[in-house]
Amino acid sequence: MFRPKKTEFKGNTTLQPEKVGNKAAAYLQALRPRQWTKNLIVFAAPLFAFSLNGQSWLGSLLAFVLFCCASSSFYLFNDIADVESDRQHPVKCKRPIAAGEIAIPVAILMAIVLLGGAIGVGWWRSPNLGVTIIAYGILQVAYNLRLKRTVILDVVAIATGFILRAFAGAAATGIVLSPWFLLCTAMLALFLGIEKRKAELRWLQIKGGKTRAVLKRYSLPLLIRMESTVTTGAVLTYALWSSGPQLNGASTPWMMLTLPFVLYGIFRYQLLSDPQEIARKSDASIEKGGQTERPEEVLLKDFPLLMTVIAWAIASFGILWLKSQGLIQ
Repeated sequence: MFRPKKTEFKGNTTLQPEKVGNKAAAYLQALRPRQWTKNLIVFAAPLFAFSLNGQSWLGSLLAFVLFCCASSSFYLFNDIADVESDRQHPVKCKRPIAAGEIAIPVAILMAIVLLGGAIGVGWWRSPNLGVTIIAYGILQVAYNLRLKRTVILDVVAIATGFILRAFAGAAATGIVLSPWFLLCTAMLALFLGIEKRKAELRWLQIKGGKTRAVLKRYSLPLLIRMESTVTTGAVLTYALWSSGPQLNGASTPWMMLTLPFVLYGIFRYQLLSDPQEIARKSDASIEKGGQTERPEEVLLKDFPLLMTVIAWAIASFGILWLKSQGLIQ
């Protein structure tokens, strides 16, 4: 009886589940989700305005998602532009594009879709939101082409990025921002940028090697003086905002009770970026340049600072609830 031979397939025509999972993880890693914590500031507008209804939160959530898409698109563009140098770097060579896990044409398409989609959806929600995302895009282009190598303007550009995020939260919800809120946001953003440069400079002094060219124009005494100025500004503007409606600030002066949390959070952050504190860290921590070299990771790694933010949020919501019940003015 004739029996046909069974055909043997040498290869596997389908992707294994673990390969699909690895590919998805590579795409997610290329978007740098850890950096998305910076975009949480879009929720500040409804929170500081005490507009905590569902519509405000949905608008802020949309702004958060759109800024995550926009910022990730520029992370992809940067990794594409720096692919050759990243491949020579002991750490950056593991990035998905530099490691060859994501093809450059695919990365370009991802970046265009993310940025174009963020602008389009943002404009559909509100022309002001669309313009804010476009302004953020222009800022990123200017920062990467020039500003990140220009002393002082590099820190100002970082701060402007945070201010644009705050504007996005307001634009998505239709909230009119208090001038004290804007000034406080600007001061805190400058503070974060200065702390980042201070930690990077300390890392350079400890480990040596190649780093940002702009750090050659900075010194620790200069950064400490700049830090002192913006810290004072941040505390004063927050205090004026929390003083209440008489100064066109918060809707209740009871928000002054949250000032100690802000003070502790700022002082804690300064501790983490202090040169002597960095020097006391273990060798592994020093190799990372200190925790405040990446401000977006501090909130996730430093437990006291995280608890301070949570305590501030609980106190703020508690004051808001008491006011809504007519128990306080």
